[in-house]
This record gives sequence, C-alpha cells and structure tokens, in this order.
Amino acid sequence: MLTINLILFALVFLAGVTDIKTRRIPNWLVVLGLGLGFALNALLFEWAGLKLSFSGAGLAFAIYFFFYLLRAMGAGDVKLMAAIGSLVGPKSWLLIFFFTAVGGGMIGVILLLAKGRFKRTLLNVSIMLHQLSRFQAPYHATEELDVRSGKALRLPHGATIALGTMAYLAVQFFVFGGWH
Repeated sequence: MLTINLILFALVFLAGVTDIKTRRIPNWLVVLGLGLGFALNALLFEWAGLKLSFSGAGLAFAIYFFFYLLRAMGAGDVKLMAAIGSLVGPKSWLLIFFFTAVGGGMIGVILLLAKGRFKRTLLNVSIMLHQLSRFQAPYHATEELDVRSGKALRLPHGATIALGTMAYLAVQFFVFGGWH
C-alpha cells in the first residue's frame, strides 16, 4: 500500500503542476500511471488486485467520460482519473472523487468571486440544468459552458484532482493511521 500511495502522490503532483503550467496532462504520465496501477495491484494482490485495478479505472473513466462528452472536462482529466482508479480501486476512487468535487467547488467559488462572474455563473447553472433536463448538452446553449471555448471560465482540473487526491492521502495517513 505504501508503494501505491507514493506512486499515486507522484502521479497527481506531476499532473497538477504540469496542468497549471501548460493546461495539459501528458499522455506518457497517465499511461505510466495506468500501467503501474495494473502491474502493482496484480503483483501485490494477484487476480483480486487486477480486478480492483480494472474496476477502479473503469468507474473513473465512465464517470469522467460523461463529463468529457458534456465538454465540462478535458480528455487529460478523464485519463488521469482512470489512472488514479487503476491504482486505488473503485471505493477509494469514489472518496478521491468526493474530495476533488468539494475542493474544486470551493476553488471555483473563490475564482468566480475574484473574477466578478458569480451572477453569470448562477445563470449558466440554470441553463445547464435546463439543458440536461431536456437531455441536451449544455454547451449547445452557450459557449461559456464548453471547456474548449475561450469564453469559458476554466480551472486547471488536473490541479484540483491533485489536491483532492492529496486530501484523500492525508486523511488516510492521519485519520486511519498510515499507509501500511
């Protein structure tokens, strides 16, 4: 577990720093993370570990791919979360997802307030909910809801994923007594 957690920390640290600097998460990094997740879990826990890796990567990919299709996330974010899932499995990935969502929400509100776009964002949320209730992609209604658009207020989500993962690792270490 210690080895997996150290690799997880290194993976998200490098992804977060790179995403802040370049607004991209390199493919070589996520492929390395996926490969190490599958290999280490298979080596440490045999078939049960391999099953854990595939189910963690699959769950992460499925959830984040949905956000990618809505153009709310970039492809690098999807691949990074799949790599994290391959390392920790589905249960721990759900905790990382929770920490990432809460942290990303807090960072997002601070960013909105700093940019003076809080009211506009509330309007965009209502547009988004309306579009989703009609089973339509929100980015069709306004460019501001398309992460690929220059009009969107974007946050380097790889950095948010890194913070959420580090929060998970900190809770695991300090609350549950280490990484064993």
